[in-house]
Amino acid sequence: MLSCFNGQFEYVNRIIFMKILRSICTVLPVLLLSSCMQRDALKVADECYADYVNPFIGTDFTGNTYPGAQVPFGMVQLSPDNGLPGWDRISGYFYPDSTIAGFSHTHLSGTGAGDLYDISFMPVTLPYKEAEEPLGIHSRFSHADEAASAGYYRVLLKDYNINVELTATERCGIQRYTFPQADAAVILNLRKAMNWDFTEDSYVEKVDSVTIQGYRFSDGWARGQRIFFRTRFSRPFETMRLDSAAVLKDGKRIGTSVMARFDFKTTKGEQLLVSTAISGVSMEGAARNLAAEVPDDDFDKYLAAARKNWNGHLSRIEIECGNRDEKVKFYTALYHSMLAPTIYADVDGSYYGPDRQVHKADGWTNYSTFSLWDTYRASHPLYTYIEPARVNDMVKSFLAFYEQNGRLPVWNFYGSETDMMIGYHSVPVIVDACLKGIGDFDAKKALEACVATANMDDYRGIGLYKKHGYVPYNVTDSYNAENWSLSKTLEYAYDDYCIALLAEKLGERQVADEFYKRSQNYKNVYNPQTSFMQPRDDKGAFIDGFSPDDYTPHICESNGWQYFWSVQQDIDGLIALTGGKERFAQKLDSMFTYRPADDEELPIFSTGMIGQYAHGNEPSHHVIYLFNKVGQPWKTQKYASEVMRELYRNTPAGLCGNEDCGQMSAWYVFSAMGFYPVNPVGGEYEIGTPLYPEVRMRLSNGKTFTVLAHGVSGKNRYIRSVKLDGKPYDKSYITHEQIMNGSILEFEMGSEPGKAWY
Repeated sequence: MLSCFNGQFEYVNRIIFMKILRSICTVLPVLLLSSCMQRDALKVADECYADYVNPFIGTDFTGNTYPGAQVPFGMVQLSPDNGLPGWDRISGYFYPDSTIAGFSHTHLSGTGAGDLYDISFMPVTLPYKEAEEPLGIHSRFSHADEAASAGYYRVLLKDYNINVELTATERCGIQRYTFPQADAAVILNLRKAMNWDFTEDSYVEKVDSVTIQGYRFSDGWARGQRIFFRTRFSRPFETMRLDSAAVLKDGKRIGTSVMARFDFKTTKGEQLLVSTAISGVSMEGAARNLAAEVPDDDFDKYLAAARKNWNGHLSRIEIECGNRDEKVKFYTALYHSMLAPTIYADVDGSYYGPDRQVHKADGWTNYSTFSLWDTYRASHPLYTYIEPARVNDMVKSFLAFYEQNGRLPVWNFYGSETDMMIGYHSVPVIVDACLKGIGDFDAKKALEACVATANMDDYRGIGLYKKHGYVPYNVTDSYNAENWSLSKTLEYAYDDYCIALLAEKLGERQVADEFYKRSQNYKNVYNPQTSFMQPRDDKGAFIDGFSPDDYTPHICESNGWQYFWSVQQDIDGLIALTGGKERFAQKLDSMFTYRPADDEELPIFSTGMIGQYAHGNEPSHHVIYLFNKVGQPWKTQKYASEVMRELYRNTPAGLCGNEDCGQMSAWYVFSAMGFYPVNPVGGEYEIGTPLYPEVRMRLSNGKTFTVLAHGVSGKNRYIRSVKLDGKPYDKSYITHEQIMNGSILEFEMGSEPGKAWY
């Protein structure tokens, strides 16, 4: 198991190494018992999946990821902040930067929204280095003195010669500072806010000689956000100094901004632990979280636990691959897929709801940070295999949100609905879980919530959609100001299809018929004259001057090429609209070969381009797999292989678009195994091209689904034949039932495109 820690030990002295070794030895027998499962014990001891995680992937270019410490789906994301605002620093950290201005406990993984950065600590020696705002107190650092792995981050603050290490539990962050001999201090900055965030009020108080507590209230993307905390230092601070200032809004004081400084005299090599629990409920809740999860001042203990946690989760999918970079890409993608959604409840189940009241989850865990426009496509289907118990709790979180807010969430976190993006895509997540028989949530209550959300006539054009069968581009309401009329029509039609499936399963025939009919509304925006989906006005006329190349206010973060295919519920119907399989195949070819002009300035979300296909943004993600539907699977294999091998890399700039809370990586996890959920609730997974000779997905029912790819390589990317459980297989997809039965899917691979095997 020592190989798990090789990446980080090159930076840690021999004394720390031995302490960690002793800690590992206490848990090693448990690790071996729980993970060997018919595998050779020596191989288990040598294999550590967490060791293949590179958290720096996506911290450059447009990935917007953070490199800090977190456990799977943890409420705490303890990570460094460069200290400057801007799009590149949405997650707090941008790899090309050279400064660090604090280590805060909350971050968003790969979104386009700049919020959080709560409860930020910064160790310094006196006098500290301070620049004009917004940077403030900071230090230089070098990537040569920096390391990260699953559950761990380390950096040397060059201006102070302080080594900082981070690890985490679900609700706590643990920092270990190694100081030089100095007059030193730890700065707690509750005043600092970046990007969309704004500090409204904050508070710090001393509990005893080693303990403080307080809160930070803020407004931004998450409106009315509340974070309470309790922090324990591993030895008493000598003095505590507070710097308070009034927070003004519209000329009136609304609160107080606080910075606190805790002074220490340190000797060379002296270590200080700073353990912080957060809560959305109260300081008392944070205190309970700290007592439950981090009762001891023992960094190595919690680091070992975080590594064990990650290794257990990552080992649910095992790949055989001789190329380390390829292993790093896969397990980092699996890691990224498990950073969000995040736990949002104290250890006693208490959480802060969208109704601004405290609620208590009894027998389940409340979750938040749902980037549903992105993650309904692949992340949530992936969880149904590797995290089914969490899927149950996520659905219960949706239903609780519905009860407290009157509608299902769209993009919610920290007790707030941001209303970011479109559709009501908690619906497919609920329906997929129900159809797969996951969990014990109330399915009838779920259907009620889905129908109620789909019938909010005053919300984002839904009433207009129901009246016209589409959202007109020339009519706005209080919730429809952003327009995106064409995209809303297509997204609503998909969600309506999901509701129909749920209603049918529950025997609600009338509801099912109504929503099946609504799911066909996508046809109302198809213009046969242009052969594209096109915005229409409230009189039924298609918009003039439409070009599918253009990025317009009527289409959400995409153009007409990219949104044309957003009919995952009825690909056969879309093929028929287009004029049949031959015409559809021609249009697909054009999608991947019609390149934007070299001098065309594309929007920031159009990245990872192959022709008009934009892998950096979610509406394109299923399109590669549509060649299967027209009998040309070799083109699916060609483009899927190209994306996986060229647009995902083991470098900081290794993601071609926003990570978007796991969706970019979940696409890779599915695709690398050789299949993908084109229709996330359809129970069928279109076959692409596998990357590895063998993949084993260990399922909650005790079975193992296996993919074998004989002769696979960068050159041998084309499927020549397929077997399922030893028998020739003649379909372009596999089913949920086949996966859960623990089937063996077997491919013969070659270097030249072959005919369709089905």
